[in-house]
Formats: sequence, structure tokens, C-alpha cells
Amino acid sequence: MALSGVSGPLLAMSRVSKRLMVVTLDVALCALTVWVAYYLRLGYWIELDGRPSLAVAFSVLIAVPIFATAGLYRDVFRHFESQQIVTIGAAIVCYAVLYATLISAYAFDNIPRTLGFIQPVLLFLAVCASRIGASWLLTKRVSFGTRPSEQRRVLIYGAGSSGRQLARAAAQSREIKVVGFIDDDASLRGSTILGKRVFARDHLAGLIEREAIADVLLAMPSVSRRQRNEIIASLRQLSVRVCTLPGLLDMAHGRVQISDLRELTIEDLLGRDPVDSDSDSVHERIASSTILVTGAGGSIGSELCRQLIKAGPARLLLLDVSEYALYAIHRSLNEHCSVELVPLLGSVTDPVRMDEILASWRPTMVFHAAAYKHVPLVEHNPLEGIRNNVFGTMLAAELSIRHNVRDFVLISTDKAVRPTNIMGASKRLSEMCLQALAASKPATKLSMVRFGNVLGSSGSVVPLFREQIQAGGPVTITHHDITRYFMTIPEATQLVVQASAMAHGGEMFVLDMGEPVRIYDLARNLIELSGLTVRDENHPHGDIELVTVGLRPGEKLYEELLIGNDPLPTGHPRIMKAREPHVPLAELRPQLDQMRACIENSDVIGARNLLCKLLPEYTPTDTIVDYVHVAQRERLELVH
Repeated sequence: MALSGVSGPLLAMSRVSKRLMVVTLDVALCALTVWVAYYLRLGYWIELDGRPSLAVAFSVLIAVPIFATAGLYRDVFRHFESQQIVTIGAAIVCYAVLYATLISAYAFDNIPRTLGFIQPVLLFLAVCASRIGASWLLTKRVSFGTRPSEQRRVLIYGAGSSGRQLARAAAQSREIKVVGFIDDDASLRGSTILGKRVFARDHLAGLIEREAIADVLLAMPSVSRRQRNEIIASLRQLSVRVCTLPGLLDMAHGRVQISDLRELTIEDLLGRDPVDSDSDSVHERIASSTILVTGAGGSIGSELCRQLIKAGPARLLLLDVSEYALYAIHRSLNEHCSVELVPLLGSVTDPVRMDEILASWRPTMVFHAAAYKHVPLVEHNPLEGIRNNVFGTMLAAELSIRHNVRDFVLISTDKAVRPTNIMGASKRLSEMCLQALAASKPATKLSMVRFGNVLGSSGSVVPLFREQIQAGGPVTITHHDITRYFMTIPEATQLVVQASAMAHGGEMFVLDMGEPVRIYDLARNLIELSGLTVRDENHPHGDIELVTVGLRPGEKLYEELLIGNDPLPTGHPRIMKAREPHVPLAELRPQLDQMRACIENSDVIGARNLLCKLLPEYTPTDTIVDYVHVAQRERLELVH
């Protein structure tokens, strides 16, 4: 009780007050150790006046600046470590040289020359004792040499300013112990920084085994993507967990804490250089406008809202059918922006609600991100997928034209290219609806943006793989050779906003997705970046097994971004325009009426056959037939 009564107010003091208290303590220790040194030299206690006071003054004037330079006043007492004794010792050595030289070089009356050698030893012991005592008083914990077994031993990759900040933060943590630094700068190798030795990358494997290293912490926020990937590739085979720091801005402001560390993700490997955008044209079209984002609570819609806010619209309308998703994105955006945010509950398939929203708020632009996109779920709920993806898009676009919306942008997918599933076919048909509407030359500029998988979005394989790894495996992939295009969410949404500024009406924009990634390699990298090993025939004692479970209903081995060939370039190197065929609106409308009738009559087979007629490139699987047979059997069982 007494200890907590003392430590509470001390810990609550400001940093400046704490440092002043420590300086005052060291001044008192200088006086005390001079007095004790006199006793040890003379054999009796003296009064500290006259020449003895001069010895105290010399001690204070030399000790305090040296201690400050050595960083003793930046140390945190309640996390005192054995390494800090070494730092104190080094500071005392510098102090002793100066103090003994001063006392010995000049014959001061009543100041024995041996005092210059006795007092520094006493000061070293007193300063160490004060730090140890404070640590015990504040936390009842002092660490020497060996640390608790639950502490993780780590290496910091990068001995620059970022690495040093991280090492200082680690000194305050009970969870980890920094063993040393790794750096590729030859001039730093073999040196010591903050009491930790700097090693070359070649020593990594031996260090990890010898020192039982559990984690490597990357502290290189400013290196190029290529250098970063080379370093990560060298770490993947070493059975250590790789963690990384927050952004460069936080590093620059010295806000790094151990809690800021995060596990390295596959996004760090697949992410590319930042998207270069024509910020003037984007800002010109969005600034001071009212923007509507449908599906605003989804992973794409929510990031799209964040990117749009940067351009400074007057008002952002957030539409979503999910109450929780709408609440979450509204709350998230409202914390950090001055743009007027309007949360709107409703479905894009509801004509009354959509007409009410567009008539009331008169948006200048509509970004249509609302869609059902999970392939297996839509495959088993085909009519709802078509209703939402096709007729929701058609309704939103036609009402936008009626209410004089300037720009309407559809977010599409690479699964719309030569689809093998209902989700992809419904998205391709929604594209054709916009193409047909655009061909009728409305005042509204209708455009589409097509891209592949987005890392970290709902339904992405990456969150699933992470869950499976945390559960101890196995990690399941559908096929050993399956590949996908990947983008990060910010990258995709930045390009969507940029493409919207290029639209003149009817364009099918296709984003440069880079090279396709084999899902097997992605899963293996995630396992290795978690500090684990893959269990296979060559490594039967590995940690996580990779299991192939077979392609899911409607799933393709390879995705494509173009139906035709020879895409047209645009003013942006990462955005192209596709040349896609479409059906004229007069021919399309009767077939859409037939599709609506199939949905109203729950005619799944009829809807699939009509999709095949509208989309000659659509090659469905037998999933729909199986679905219908199961549904019919269940109805018969209910009747009987």
C-alpha cells in the first residue's frame, strides 16, 4: 500500500519534472560521495564548507553534463536493465578522468589528490544503487542478465535512426529483448549502438540459432521496395517471425512504440510503388461536390470514401444495406475529417429509396461499389446475385441519368471476363447494361473500372490464410497452380478515383494489376513470414501443412482482365481502356425483362440459360443444376 502510494504520484509526473528530480538526485549524490570520500581518506567526518565545497562543485559541474550526454536522463527507471549499468559505467569513466585530472593537476588546499580517484568509484555505486532502488520502488522488478522466459529475443534490421528509436522503445518493454542490430552498411558492422552490436546480414542464420532469436523487427521505412523485398526474401527461410514498423511519418515524429509493431503481411511484398495521380484533375472534379458511394461499408467502398475525402468534397453520401457496416464506416470517417458525412440505409434494388436519395441530395458523382462478390455464395444464391448485381446497377444508373448526375462509375471485377460463375456473369451483364445506356448518349457520363482481387478485402484469401495459420493449420488452397491478380485496397481505390476523372462516357477502364500471383506461393510466404515452416514430403516435421481441396463451384484457375485484345492507353500508365462488345439497349431491355421474370418466378435454370444467351463467353458449371435439385428435394421433403 505504501509503495503504491509513492509510485502512483511519481509515475503521474510530467517527463520534465521527472528529469529535474533525477538531476537533483544526482547533485545530492555528488555531494554525498565527496563527503564519504573525505571520510575514507581522513578517517573522520568533516563539514562540507570551504575547499570541500569546491570539490562538490567540481563534481556537479562535471557529472551532470556527462550524464546528460550519455542519456542517463532519458532512461526509464521502472524498466532498469543490466545494460544501463554499462552505460552508467562508461559515463563515470569519462567523469573520473576529468575529475581526477582536475583534482590532481592543481594543488587545492584541503582537497586530497586521492579524492579524485575515490569519489568516482563511490559515485558509480551510488548512481547504480539509486536507479536499482527506483526500479524496485516503482515496479518491484529489476532485471539482470537473464530475462523472464516469456520474453522474445529479437534482432532489429536497420541500425539507423528508426532502428535506434525502436531499440529505445524496446528497452521499456517486458515482452522483448533486443539482442543486436543487422545492417547492410559496411561502416557500421562490428560497432556498438546503444550497447547492442551491429552484425552483417551474412551472420543472420548463425545468430538466430545461437541466440534463440524469435523475431526480426524491420526498421527501414525509407528503403526502396526492391531492397525491402530482397531483405524479406532472405529472412523467409530462417524460421523467424518478421515484424515491421508503422509509417515513415510516425517514425519522423518519434512516436514509435513496441505496440506499433505489426507482423509483416503479404501486402508488404505485393504492394508496389505509390500510385502517381493527376491530383489537379481529380480535385477539380470532386472538390465542393456531393458524392454518393453505394456499398460504402464494404472493404472497397470504405477505402474509396477515404480516398474521396482527400479531394475535399462538400458532402459524402454513404449508402449501405448493412446497418453495422454503415455505422462502422461513418464512425471511422467522422473521427478525422471535416467533410459533411450523410449515412443512408437502403438497398440499391429498392427503386423508391434510391429515387428518394438521388432526388433529395442531388449528388454530382455516384461510385457504385454495392455488389454481391463472394463466388461460392452467389453460386448458391444465383437469383439474388443477379437481382443485386445486375438490376441494382441498372436501377442506380437509370435513376442517376434521370436526376442529372454528372458521373456514374461502376466498380467491376476481372471475374466478369469469360465468366465461369454467376457472380462474374452478373458483373459482366451489369457492365453491358452501362455500355448500352452510355451508347444512348445520356448527359450522365457512365464508366466502368475493372480490376482483380484486392488484398485484405472481405472474402480475400489472405485473411482466411491468417486465421488458418493462427489456428495451427492446415492452410487450404483450392489448386496447386491457381493464380490471381492482386492489388492493395488503397492502390485500387486511388486508381478508381483517377479513372473517374478521365471519363467521357462509356469507357471500360482496366487497371494494371502487375503480374499474377500463384496462390500456393502466397500461402507459403504467409506461413514463412509468421516464423513457421511448411510441412511437406521434404519437411515432414514442419509446422503448418498446405492442403489442396479442389476448385470451388464456379472457380477458375486463371483470371483475365480483358475480353478482347489491344487495350487502348490513357493518360495514366496504370490505367487502360478495354474494347468490349455490348448489346444495344433496345435489344437488351426485352431480355432483361425476361431475366426479371425468371427472378420473380424463382426460375434458376431459366435465368442461367438466359445468361448463356446474353453472354456467349459464359461457361457455367453444373453447380446451378445441383442447387436446383437440392432445393426441389428440400421442398418435397417439407410437403411430405
